[in-house]
Amino acid sequence: MLKKLKVLKSHGSQYIKNLQTQPVSDLFRGRPIISGNISEQEISRVASICPVDAIDKKSGSIDIGRCVFCKECAFMLPEKIRFTNDYRLAANVRETLIIRPGVEIPVRLDETKVRGEIRKLFSGALKLREVSAGGDNSCEMELAASGNVNFDFGRYGIEFVASPRHADGIVITGPITENMEEALKICYDAIPLPKIIILAGTDAISGGIFDGSPALRRKFIEEHNIDLFVPGNPIHPLTYINGVMDLLGIK
Repeated sequence: MLKKLKVLKSHGSQYIKNLQTQPVSDLFRGRPIISGNISEQEISRVASICPVDAIDKKSGSIDIGRCVFCKECAFMLPEKIRFTNDYRLAANVRETLIIRPGVEIPVRLDETKVRGEIRKLFSGALKLREVSAGGDNSCEMELAASGNVNFDFGRYGIEFVASPRHADGIVITGPITENMEEALKICYDAIPLPKIIILAGTDAISGGIFDGSPALRRKFIEEHNIDLFVPGNPIHPLTYINGVMDLLGIK
């Protein structure tokens, strides 16, 4: 027993006390910053190499709801485009995920767009059902990590459950393939009202590299109100955690 206690002590504290201020590595690819004086020629160059058309060919803005954070644009124009380690990227308005040249405003939720019943009913506890709708298991692993000993998101009563009957909302990962279209609908319909929809990851938000594929069926996204968009490829647990905390109004 003494030996085990010594090992635990040598590991130090792995528990993150404040999930809203926890620093991450400078190598993390978070919110991009685009120079306000980027030229039309430079925009054309970086837009041409973007694998998912996340860079607007006219304005030079970057849609982080489409971006796979490959950083090729920053490698090409390091003096005009850089990716910060700001992991607070979640938004409840899709247009907020478009980062424009010369604008360095952090990505935050629009408080006026948060449905009143969300904070009234779920600020004390929120149970979610995760559906991998054709995902590659990367975002799924990061979501699972949010409940581990490091992040311990369950301290706020926010956890994943096995059945939609026990859930208050749904977290969707993956681009929503044809084979998952009906399963996703069945799962969503089984959740009692009112219910939350969260899109986690680039694939879920826009289809990512699979956008335009005949194998996708994204009608579900078009037909329902989305409460939270969590960008990333894959997402970072802290991006998801802070997005949900902001949605619920947890300080």
